[in-house]
Amino acid sequence: MKNSSSIIIGLAIIIGFTILGIFQMVISENKSNEAGVSGEYRYDLVPANDNNIIIFDKQSGEYWNKFIPLDEGPTNWEKGDSPIKK
Repeated sequence: MKNSSSIIIGLAIIIGFTILGIFQMVISENKSNEAGVSGEYRYDLVPANDNNIIIFDKQSGEYWNKFIPLDEGPTNWEKGDSPIKK
């Protein structure tokens, strides 16, 4: 009697965790599709050269660049126009 009860409880726990895992996968897949980016990151960091860095937004097509001075130049981020026109 005790063995069959333990088996039933064990199977119920395993089935419950399986259903929970599938539910979590479906939820996370839907969230990534709603964001418009399926499994990829939205931003790319592009080192243009030794003194410039570009951050590119894949979703909107906008980018920001920053000059990293060795001895001179502005150190603030500047927003650039998108090369992609909608």
